[in-house]
Amino acid sequence: MNPSTNPNVNDPKLRAALDEKTAAAKAVLARIAAQFTPAAFASSLGAEDMVLTDLIVRESLDIEIFSLDTGRLPAETYDLMHEVQQHYGLKLKLYYPKHELVEAYTRANGINAFYGSVELRKACCHVRKVEPLQRALAGKKAWITGMRARQSATREGLPVQQFDEANGLEKFNPLSAWTEREVWAYIRIHGVPYNKLHDRFYPSIGCAPCTRAISPGEDIRAGRWWWEDPQSKECGLHVKRA
Repeated sequence: MNPSTNPNVNDPKLRAALDEKTAAAKAVLARIAAQFTPAAFASSLGAEDMVLTDLIVRESLDIEIFSLDTGRLPAETYDLMHEVQQHYGLKLKLYYPKHELVEAYTRANGINAFYGSVELRKACCHVRKVEPLQRALAGKKAWITGMRARQSATREGLPVQQFDEANGLEKFNPLSAWTEREVWAYIRIHGVPYNKLHDRFYPSIGCAPCTRAISPGEDIRAGRWWWEDPQSKECGLHVKRA
């Protein structure tokens, strides 16, 4: 069992901070539903995304929830998709890569070419994630993510709201100021389903070939694209502009 996924939920300071941040996140989500319809939440089914899923469903907000099935997700992620449907009665809207783009990429570069260079890895991410996301966001006024500022060097200073120039709409990060302890306290208190890989020291979960467990003391994003420099560890979904 991973101790980081089991914070002391009876800690009064933790509970107070969590109550405050939960209220703030609810307010942001309610404002999105009221002012930015149609809006969509892009869930990767990570711990943070499960918190947002729970909040959206509990508050009965008019926000679409979708996920990108890259075709190379871990079995545990598919198990969680099924559990989400059982727990919430929610069928995630899934978007898939275009098969002709996947075929062209793998024929030209190989099935695991993403290990070869940052450029090839980002090209794979574009085919499997970025292009499907663009289709998912077409016609939307806003999209919501579960990103937190403390997750990695590429997310430092992450605002709650920003304009996404690449997709031409507002982007919201309601959990930007949350800590990992607060995320897991919410999950434990509310009985939120989560990916069982988290209990095996996978704090950040993406495609199976690009995700590994981390060791105690490592950065929580160390298991994603671990062969790359930390400054390059984004897939193209979240472009940080100067």
